[in-house]
Amino acid sequence: MNPDVIEERIRWTTTDLALLPESSSRYEIIDGELFVTPVPHWQHQNVSGNIFAELRDWSLEMGIGESVIAPGLVFSDVDSIIPDVVWISKGRLAAALDESGHLVAAPELVIEVLSAGTENKRRDREAKLKLYSVRGVQEYWIINWQLQQVEIYRRQQAMLKLVTALLDDAETITSPLLPNFTCSLSRLFV
Repeated sequence: MNPDVIEERIRWTTTDLALLPESSSRYEIIDGELFVTPVPHWQHQNVSGNIFAELRDWSLEMGIGESVIAPGLVFSDVDSIIPDVVWISKGRLAAALDESGHLVAAPELVIEVLSAGTENKRRDREAKLKLYSVRGVQEYWIINWQLQQVEIYRRQQAMLKLVTALLDDAETITSPLLPNFTCSLSRLFV
């Protein structure tokens, strides 16, 4: 390789995504880097549905926000992602939706269920953690369905930091964002 030649990295944009062919794969871009994820494993989808159901039931009871599965989250032309589940307060939701029905501002809570593969785990644990931190997400939960554990990151001094890792079926997820919300780990992995 010629040391005088500087490699330029291709920067993908939301316009580029619109030109890609229809696919069952999930296309996301983070800081202009394209990530393509195949259709998730059955258990990944099951766990996503379980945490969504828990949050939805709680949200209907409390009336202060909404949970959604796989919403479009478009922070910028080079940051467009599809988290597995989000929860957003009604007050924030009103200002966060664009005309296309995508979130353009951070929800309070983002949940990613890890997909198999080193690249997928790196994306969720590094690239998305950094993006959610910069964009103002208050809490980020990473659920590992294979190990049946949940890592909870909370905003501390303008960054998302790991505050706990729940590893036992008897442990319960709670959050200062979600008054009176409780969910035992055993309910996620049924």
